Amino acid sequence: MALLNISLCSKLPPNPPLSLLHKPHPSSLSLQTQLKPSPNLFSPIAQSVAKVGFVALLSSSLFFVHPALAFKSILRQANFKGAKLLGASFFDADLTGADLSDADLRGADFSLASVTKANLSNANLEGATLTGNTSFKGSKITGADFTDVPLRDDQREYLCTIADGVNPTTGNATRDTLLCN
Repeated sequence: MALLNISLCSKLPPNPPLSLLHKPHPSSLSLQTQLKPSPNLFSPIAQSVAKVGFVALLSSSLFFVHPALAFKSILRQANFKGAKLLGASFFDADLTGADLSDADLRGADFSLASVTKANLSNANLEGATLTGNTSFKGSKITGADFTDVPLRDDQREYLCTIADGVNPTTGNATRDTLLCN
């Protein structure tokens, strides 16, 4: 809803002034006036139409989709390779196919997120929150650091079957950080 808090007030110029191209002769009864053509006559109109179109496009997601799901798929296949995302919130996000390799995700919140088929190679997830139905099916976790990350038992078991490598930043083995047997 915060995205819809956009100012629609535009700085429209006042009506173009009438200008006298020819000074009337004092004895003349007719007044010859012409409107001075404005070089930006359609500019304010175009700006208004663009703003209305932008707001309509942005809000259409809220009108045609349940608000909780309105922007859910925005992060699909996003490229966060090497990004510093300390404490970022991916709550209930769809990160299917996203590239989070080499990313610093310490303290990030992945509660209820779908991280399926994502690339988490060499990512640092120390202290991240991965509760609820967070899913990692098909994800690459080679060298990822899961130190102090609370995981459901079924997720831990699944991740342990695919875990390998050592995180180059922390020096911790992925299997050790997942507390695999």
